[in-house]
Amino acid sequence: MSVDSETIVYRGVEDGRSRFVTDGKRLERVRSRIVADIQSTVEAANATGVVVAMSGGIDSTVTAALAVEALGSDRVIGLGLPCHKADRGHVDDARTIADGLGIEFHEVQLRPLLEAFEETFATQLESVWETDRPNERNHAIGNVIARMRMCCTYYVANRRSMLVLGTANRSELLLGYVTKHGDGAADSYPIGDLYKTEVRGLAKRLGIPKRIVSKEPTAGFWIGQTDADELGAPYDVIDPFLSRIADDGLEVTDAARVLGFERETADAIASRFVESAHKRVGVPTPDAVTRVDPIRRR
Repeated sequence: MSVDSETIVYRGVEDGRSRFVTDGKRLERVRSRIVADIQSTVEAANATGVVVAMSGGIDSTVTAALAVEALGSDRVIGLGLPCHKADRGHVDDARTIADGLGIEFHEVQLRPLLEAFEETFATQLESVWETDRPNERNHAIGNVIARMRMCCTYYVANRRSMLVLGTANRSELLLGYVTKHGDGAADSYPIGDLYKTEVRGLAKRLGIPKRIVSKEPTAGFWIGQTDADELGAPYDVIDPFLSRIADDGLEVTDAARVLGFERETADAIASRFVESAHKRVGVPTPDAVTRVDPIRRR
């Protein structure tokens, strides 16, 4: 089994000393390129600034910090959008980070929206479907929460003539660990070329508080949910394997052998990569009509 990947931006800054961009000099080059990209993206769109949904985790914190460096604190808005009681501590962290960055921050509790959705829509359909598969329902509701968050984020962006900065990293994007039209919807992914391993290195370079860097990654879909549980392994394990099959084009068997991976774990990660390809491309069309650009006909 082999897998293909698209060319990414930041592998080109490696000098052979490390598979990932984690040393100071290379991280500074990455930092400069991301800051410049945010500036040019906002300028090209004639936008007034950017909105970042801040979860209190490392990805959204790094994204917000880079946005402030690129645009200034007065052109960045942070949103805290909790839905569960367990989100309280994370939102408090997000607010603390936002205050430290000097950006406008708004917290809105989404629980009433979710309860209204379940009462008016979900429960009516659940009665006619199978009800003995709670995990499937957990995932479906988790996706609803992600889409509600992005709906709110885009509302603010529309009202303020801003762009939405997504907070997904390369590890998540390659594994399809994003919700279509949820956190998978954004105008730009500033850290989308960086593996989680590299995001941690950049966070330390930016001076992000240790408690944020060391947090257990979670999408916040339900209480107690973690990325490692969902993906089957922590990012420290996933990233080296994923980079070999996605960037180097190694066969799964060869990559697993190099890293001493159990074949079951290797197959699970590779399957996620392959099966989530639809999340990394535009919505397909049948391509039934061939159109000719009238300008090119002259």
